[in-house]
Amino acid sequence: MLTLMGIAANTHGIQMDGTTIEITKIMAADPRRVAEVKIDFTFPGLSFSDKEKIILERAARTCPVALSLSDELVQSIRFNW
Repeated sequence: MLTLMGIAANTHGIQMDGTTIEITKIMAADPRRVAEVKIDFTFPGLSFSDKEKIILERAARTCPVALSLSDELVQSIRFNW
């Protein structure tokens, strides 16, 4: 997701230096599997226009890896602008 956001940022001249991600996995039992991933993006000291936020969020949410995961896996994505 961050790679695609970086590509979109470069294309549109958006500054993202210092952006961090925190990922947490939530396990389920019977069968044991990853049930949810929580992905928190933080952009310390940066400000974005509404248009830039849409560009970056759209890039993250159209990540081919994320779209390849099972529909049963909950992907909780939060953008801490």
